[in-house]
Amino acid sequence: MTLHSDVAELLAGAGIVDVDVDDAVADEHVRGSAYQRIVSVTASSRSRDRDRAIVATILRDPHEMGSKTAVVALVDAIARKVSGPAEFRQWSAELLPEIDRLKTEAYREFIRRRIHDWLLCLSVEDGHVPAPGELAEVTDWMQRVLAEEATSPAVLATLAESANTRKTRNIAKHRAGLPVLRVERPAGAERG
Repeated sequence: MTLHSDVAELLAGAGIVDVDVDDAVADEHVRGSAYQRIVSVTASSRSRDRDRAIVATILRDPHEMGSKTAVVALVDAIARKVSGPAEFRQWSAELLPEIDRLKTEAYREFIRRRIHDWLLCLSVEDGHVPAPGELAEVTDWMQRVLAEEATSPAVLATLAESANTRKTRNIAKHRAGLPVLRVERPAGAERG
């Protein structure tokens, strides 16, 4: 397969006809934008049957950062769509062999961490209250998502006590109705 045939196949499969394949092949930014549209169409489909093949095709792109970004967008979209952690675990397990084909270890690890983050988030939505140690195993980004979206007072209390950043702890405290620590910072000091 060539990049040209891969891009053409992905666009056709998503029903996207207003992107010039030659332009997308020549310009990684045009291609990245096209991948985002392909991912959006893919995620909105009721069927998950083609997801692994689509991910495999996207990940063959020589511009790994762009392909990683597209796959992360698909992971995020599917995580927000599935019925729970078991369905997401099964779906993501099918993608892992494709993700392992990325040459850049940091990109493989980023996608794996994103999947891990979503598994914890979905288990929280399913009623699980994570222990501080479980929270420590997810990214600061996911801790903040949980602080902003969780509805369980127990989860918010755990985040208020154990989140990595002061900002996330304060979001959780505010949402849980707990007193928020206000710290006066000297001008120019970094926020945490």
